[in-house]
Amino acid sequence: MAVELRRTVEEARAFTRRVRAQGKTLALVPTMGFLHEGHLALMREGKRRSDVCAVTIFVNPTQFGPREDLSRYPRDLEGDLVKCASAGVEMVWAPEREAVYPPGHQTQVEVTELSRGLCGERRPGHFRGVATVVAKILSLFRPDVALFGEKDFQQLRVVQQLSRDLDLGVEIAAVPIVREPDGLAMSSRNSYLSASERERALALWRGLRAARALCARGVVDARELVGAARAELERQEGVREDYVELVDSETLAPIIRVADRPARLLLAAYVGSTRLIDNLELRESCE
Repeated sequence: MAVELRRTVEEARAFTRRVRAQGKTLALVPTMGFLHEGHLALMREGKRRSDVCAVTIFVNPTQFGPREDLSRYPRDLEGDLVKCASAGVEMVWAPEREAVYPPGHQTQVEVTELSRGLCGERRPGHFRGVATVVAKILSLFRPDVALFGEKDFQQLRVVQQLSRDLDLGVEIAAVPIVREPDGLAMSSRNSYLSASERERALALWRGLRAARALCARGVVDARELVGAARAELERQEGVREDYVELVDSETLAPIIRVADRPARLLLAAYVGSTRLIDNLELRESCE
């Protein structure tokens, strides 16, 4: 099945009007492109939940810092369209920057509390850029459900809060992390890694597994769980920790022990010059 490629705001609106006129439900998967199996899992879940699934592909400049990788972020629109078609996607909206941020654009959206700490602290302004572009996309498409992956866990929580606070009427559905057979979380930035860096990057997954194993043995103290994950990063040459934190899964506030409420161990690290993130849920009775 061929995928409709649309570029303008007017074309996106025409598509959504047509879907509504046909009495169909709409799922939306916002992405920055260079799609992989993790993105396809979002699309397949979108197709399962709704009659029609659309994808947006836009490398959003406002969520990149001045020293980050906007100019070299991987792009492959032609390949992305083939992958979207394979997942049953009906339409891809891939706008130019001017369509999203026309001349004179002034408005920004910020989710204050959930954007603090973690990646929000290390990447100032990042989640303001995320919240702004997601608010624009959700307002434009008004889908019944939008799908986001759990790998970018802080982003997921920010977007869920945004949809609630702005009364957008969009269900923000979380889809579990998709991993390579050896455990590395799928990410478009994995393409930056050399063969040796790719091997070193497994320290992130080893760190999460080490913490999970401790938790399974009854260890609930955050210092010990964080320490187990941190030790794996420190043990691997060429890997530099950015952060390792145990937080409440809902509020993202730091916690001192795993209790009855779900907790998340989140980490970020540089492998060479590439920054990767990963996370894992921990429970008091985790297995």
